[in-house]
Amino acid sequence: MTHNPLIYILIMASVTFCIRVLPLTLIRKQIKNRFLQSFLYYTPYVTLAVMTFPAILHVTQSPISAGLALCIGLVAAWLGANLFQVAATCCLIVFIIEFFL
Repeated sequence: MTHNPLIYILIMASVTFCIRVLPLTLIRKQIKNRFLQSFLYYTPYVTLAVMTFPAILHVTQSPISAGLALCIGLVAAWLGANLFQVAATCCLIVFIIEFFL
């Protein structure tokens, strides 16, 4: 049985088109529902977190260094560190832990 890649490309293009065009055509006025506004506001952050979290745990040689860097990064972010400071701290933690393991 042969698979035609053109069919897969057409399906992907149509789904992508519908996702982008339907909201523009169906929603004409400003969204006033607070729940929906909140959902749409946080959706990009959740998507980024879902894509990033597995990579954090699997990219290092040791899951111990990844877990510790994740915890320290969360604490640093909670305490108000900016993105560069959190990333640099996490990289340094992974480097130090994997150097000694």
